[in-house]
Amino acid sequence: MPQRSITEPTSADAMTSALWSALGGTPEMPGNVEFTGRGSLPSVFAVSNFAAASVAAAGLALAEWSDARSGRRPSVAVDRRLASLWFGFSIAPQGWVLPPAWDPVAGDYASADGWIRLHTNAPHHREAALKVLGTAAERDAVTAAVAKWRGDELEAAIVAEGGCAAVMRSTQEWAEHPQGRAVLAEPLMRMETRDTAETFAGEFDPAQPLKGIRVLDLTRVLAGPVATRLLAGFGADVLRIDPPSWEEPGVVPDVTPGKRCARLDLKDTAGRGRFKALLSEADVLVHGYRPDALEALGLGAEVRAGIRPGLIDVSHDAYGWSGPWANRRGFDSLVQMSSGIAEAGMAAAGADRPVPVPLPVQALDHGTGYLLAAAAVRGLTLRQTQGTGSRWRTSLARVGGFLAAHRQGPVADPIGKAEPADYAQDVEQTDWGLALRLNSPLMLGDAVMRWDRPAGKLGRSQPVW
Repeated sequence: MPQRSITEPTSADAMTSALWSALGGTPEMPGNVEFTGRGSLPSVFAVSNFAAASVAAAGLALAEWSDARSGRRPSVAVDRRLASLWFGFSIAPQGWVLPPAWDPVAGDYASADGWIRLHTNAPHHREAALKVLGTAAERDAVTAAVAKWRGDELEAAIVAEGGCAAVMRSTQEWAEHPQGRAVLAEPLMRMETRDTAETFAGEFDPAQPLKGIRVLDLTRVLAGPVATRLLAGFGADVLRIDPPSWEEPGVVPDVTPGKRCARLDLKDTAGRGRFKALLSEADVLVHGYRPDALEALGLGAEVRAGIRPGLIDVSHDAYGWSGPWANRRGFDSLVQMSSGIAEAGMAAAGADRPVPVPLPVQALDHGTGYLLAAAAVRGLTLRQTQGTGSRWRTSLARVGGFLAAHRQGPVADPIGKAEPADYAQDVEQTDWGLALRLNSPLMLGDAVMRWDRPAGKLGRSQPVW
């Protein structure tokens, strides 16, 4: 069996304990996690330790749930190499290629006083940025237009127009920023118990410990889909709901195995009615909307709890749940710019501009995703053992603060690209063609992540259980 990494023997363990504590778990459980594999992703920050720890947190939650249902607690083992690779793309197309992950306009631009990142993957976000800049969707024209603006003024203008942008700040500047102060003061995971609920009955399958659990998925790129992919991988019935016209072609093949994907317009009365009917039969709701978005649709937290007593309500946003930016749109790459992660990567590289990949993977998204999955399963355990529903909340920015506190030195044993041996032998027949999927990074006793339903396009299913 592969041996524990000899370069940083305790860091993944320590991070696991910290994450498990943030989830309210009992302190003795992390000591039973076995970390195998070796190597690290090159970064200023301990990304591979974080990858292994966040996967381990999800594994601990599943082990605890298995114990609550069956009286037997399976072992938890995490391969740090595979966990690191799963923080990138888990899928390897065979004879076809993934669509580009980024819109041509998206990226870093020099402003009059620094650097700013524009996130334009969604058409309406691109239109908002171009409207403010008064230019066409051509990179040279955008570059010239951005150079005339002060960064903070352009950021504010694009956000006010409904777009997404982030000025590059240092970790110190973020710590002193009103939003940085607010989000870094929040708990890594906020949890509150709610109304009473029935416990779960019926047969329990240790190979698919979440079999029979219904998960309603209101998430998009990327943290939420990572969470529900893991839940589906251990047997949950995941129904993903997207708006009628929403697409995210660069990541859908990676995050949809095991899920049924349907469409509903929640701005429409009929669509909201169908959603409420689905919610009334769900065990878990995972969503990644801004804090005020569902409330504006008449689907606030109290309404959701009333529709489904005992619901495990799990959510994340970009910039936190308090402070002046609590309702701001954001994505992993923007939070990296705001919070100092991108600036630290630039400084470490000795570069005079933001490096293309400040982190070797979208670690905030993936790490948040596994924490959301762990929260959902811990919520199931609380319902089983205490008869309560629960609400769980975190954010990319708060997770970013956790990662930024764990730096690492030069990496002697770098993890490179995935090799053929890293992939499972079974071929997946996706809607786009044949593909291979990475081996599971998590062993729960003899159980591993697996999906009976291959990855498929959004909207291919009906909005029914």
